[in-house]
Amino acid sequence: MSTEPVAASAEEKRPAEEAAAIQEGDEDEKLQDARKQIEFYFADSNLPFDKFMWSLHTANAEHWVPIKTVSSFKRMREYASKGHDWIVKALRTSEELEVDEAGENARRRTEVQPPKGQFERSVYAKGFGDETSDLQKKLEKFFDQYGETNAVRMRRIDGNKQFKGSVFVEFAEMKSAEAFLNADPKPSWDGKELLIMSKEAYCDMKIKEKGLTGKTAEMRKDNIASRKGFNAFQEMQNEKKGKGQKGKDKPNPEVWLEFMGSKIRVQEEDGGSVKSEDVPYIKGATMKFTGCGGDANFTEMKTPLREHFARVPYIQFSKGDDFGLVGFDKPLTEDEIDYVKTNLKTVNSNEVQWSIPEGEEEKQFQIDRANFAARSVLSRSQEKGSSSRGGRGGGRGGRGRGGRGGRGGGRGGGRGGGRSGEKSQPAAVSEEQSGEKRKRAIEPDGGPDTGIRGQAVPTIAPSKKAKTDAA
Repeated sequence: MSTEPVAASAEEKRPAEEAAAIQEGDEDEKLQDARKQIEFYFADSNLPFDKFMWSLHTANAEHWVPIKTVSSFKRMREYASKGHDWIVKALRTSEELEVDEAGENARRRTEVQPPKGQFERSVYAKGFGDETSDLQKKLEKFFDQYGETNAVRMRRIDGNKQFKGSVFVEFAEMKSAEAFLNADPKPSWDGKELLIMSKEAYCDMKIKEKGLTGKTAEMRKDNIASRKGFNAFQEMQNEKKGKGQKGKDKPNPEVWLEFMGSKIRVQEEDGGSVKSEDVPYIKGATMKFTGCGGDANFTEMKTPLREHFARVPYIQFSKGDDFGLVGFDKPLTEDEIDYVKTNLKTVNSNEVQWSIPEGEEEKQFQIDRANFAARSVLSRSQEKGSSSRGGRGGGRGGRGRGGRGGRGGGRGGGRGGGRSGEKSQPAAVSEEQSGEKRKRAIEPDGGPDTGIRGQAVPTIAPSKKAKTDAA
């Protein structure tokens, strides 16, 4: 009996070849995903707004950034496990980035340009449910079917960073944003239709909800529309005007927040925050309404409350929810609770039920309030420091003279900015003074604000690319 090996038939070879092709296709897709992720870090829509990335980009005259540093970022972990050479292989396929001969550093092929039309090309979408470990990737692929995206930013609640179920998406081209907004059938997630609108329409909706008009409405829209935190272009502009170098070697004054009877140190993380343990828990200073039918008019709600409470309460509500929270500056008496229930029986023309929230819910709500106030206080403090004319102190936040002013300091008019000759002192600003009066916190949509505050921000220098001998 012959024992010679028998050649495999075509039918037997096909499954193995198909499996190899699938594996190769998966590998190519992962290489492409890794390349796109690193390209995002260097993109015009992220690099000049990410303080840490910008410090890497400007660390040397030729703008080389260590690949190993970028590979250590959170969203690169799954690729970093494949090794340095694998990531270099992915980067060498990029048309936007180049890798040095040693395979140690990467940089942009073009100079950084101020992005234009970001607001117009951005959309809002809500209805994505709870967060999962792979949600960011799924969201990016979902929106990419309508056109190339520059950024998909998951919106989070201040304090605990819980995903809100909504996103801001910046498309690379206006036609892609229009394709998403005008899609037929309307975009859906897990079989449920999404709430979608342009970012501008979202701003207008929030302004209407809160009953804002005039300059206050303009400031609110500008606050939502603009990028939060670090902005390299603004820093360079300040440098040119001689502002950036002022006080370069001086320590930054501490910023404090007066919140519900306590003085809290404002931290710089996340554009302004407080430590949860520093926020006093004031039991019984919050009321919860249920049954509003997914909408609420802040002006109508505050009118009867203004007549009874010295300070207008803070209202937190998300469009589409059937409930909301109302925060006061002290524990409520039985008479005050009865007043609210009697004089605010309906919200959005629906009869609502009032209750005192459970301890953990009320505590987290107060932490959210403090974080929103802290972000506003720190922002105003930083703008005051870069303003050639400080705000006029006094009153409830002061009328800002630098930049855009407005009550509560606004953008550019810091409280206690002082007149010429006055020394700047560490400021303690009340929650009410920290911007708008009791307006619900809106999750910022800007890029990360990491790095060390107070360091001079290097300006852009044209790349000096080393000459190489022809092969």
